[in-house]
Amino acid sequence: MKINRMSTQPINPYLKTYEKQNTQPAKSPKQDKLEISKQAKELQKAPEVNMERQEKLAELKRKIDSGTYEIDAKGIAEKLVNFYKNK
Repeated sequence: MKINRMSTQPINPYLKTYEKQNTQPAKSPKQDKLEISKQAKELQKAPEVNMERQEKLAELKRKIDSGTYEIDAKGIAEKLVNFYKNK
């Protein structure tokens, strides 16, 4: 009867891979980075512009309610003509 030694060769490749994984240095954690685009910065300014517009609208409403708002028909006509000429 012949008894062969049990070989550990089938286990060795896995052991080497395991050892490589444990010896690799840990990567430094990634840092978060925040970039604000120019468009976003412009949108942050929007409430300021919106407040100016609200003030103008309030002024127009007040003039219309009091009857002091006058329409400049000639000025409107000139702007319309210029608009369509430049188009």
